[in-house]
Amino acid sequence: MTGRLVALTGATGFIGRHLLRELPKRGYRVRVLLRRPTALPPEATGAVVGDLARPQNMAAALAGVDAVIHSAGIAHAMSGVPQDDYRVLNTEATIGLARAAEKARAKRFVFLSSIRAQSGPTAAEVLTEAREPQPTDAYGQSKLDAELGLAGLGIDWVALRPVLVYGPGVKGNMAALVRLARSPYPLPLAGLPAKRSLLGLDNLAAAIDTVLAAPEPLRRPLIVADPGPLTVADMIAAMREGLGRRPGVFPVPAALMEAAFRAMGRSEAFARLAGSLVASPAALRQLGWVPAAETRAGLAALARNPGGDG
Repeated sequence: MTGRLVALTGATGFIGRHLLRELPKRGYRVRVLLRRPTALPPEATGAVVGDLARPQNMAAALAGVDAVIHSAGIAHAMSGVPQDDYRVLNTEATIGLARAAEKARAKRFVFLSSIRAQSGPTAAEVLTEAREPQPTDAYGQSKLDAELGLAGLGIDWVALRPVLVYGPGVKGNMAALVRLARSPYPLPLAGLPAKRSLLGLDNLAAAIDTVLAAPEPLRRPLIVADPGPLTVADMIAAMREGLGRRPGVFPVPAALMEAAFRAMGRSEAFARLAGSLVASPAALRQLGWVPAAETRAGLAALARNPGGDG
């Protein structure tokens, strides 16, 4: 499908901005679907303004496209009723857009779902698509419900379930970890043995290219994760190596750290820090996906340029 026209939602977001820069390098023409009039990004072949909450009005936006990449959605609810926000914007809008893409005769619908459709923030065993999905919050459930809705349509679809994505401009928990790595202080993290899968932006773009180019029908979810999970101490060490510094991590018994977090009212934060979440991208690799960058090198580069400002 290289050289074909793809429609991209979420082009102003963290992942969408990267895809808008990267996809043309891979030979795609990109039409961005915008919620409101704005300056057309230079990498876009065209732009159409439309409301994903009313995808029945998307016929013109999707005319002539070969595929749709749906990266728009919300990770944090905007009202006091998060289930409703997630249902409308992550589930119903996704299914409606896919239905519009089917009417427009697009060949494939690529949905950026989430590993949270598969599990909670931690998992005791390695996650694969063969394991029964067990989301633990309204966000994860909304992504899984969208996948189930796609399965009921006629269009060929794939739901990519990325783990925590890192790259220049990242926010949230990963940005906090980068700030820790860039600090001058030694960190008591070497005693935490849990490993977590991460996903570099370039590797996600390569995964999207892979599923766009797949010749056979997909109609399934696929986990996307860098092949080698790391401990938190490994992540800090990789970032500090990128800054030309020593790792600066030392062990403290996990029980003492847990007690300190509990005293600060941060038990949930410690559970996430100390818990594993390892996901296998084996099924995606069978389709021919080759990660573009190794995790440690990607984290080193992120530490040098966390804001993506050159």
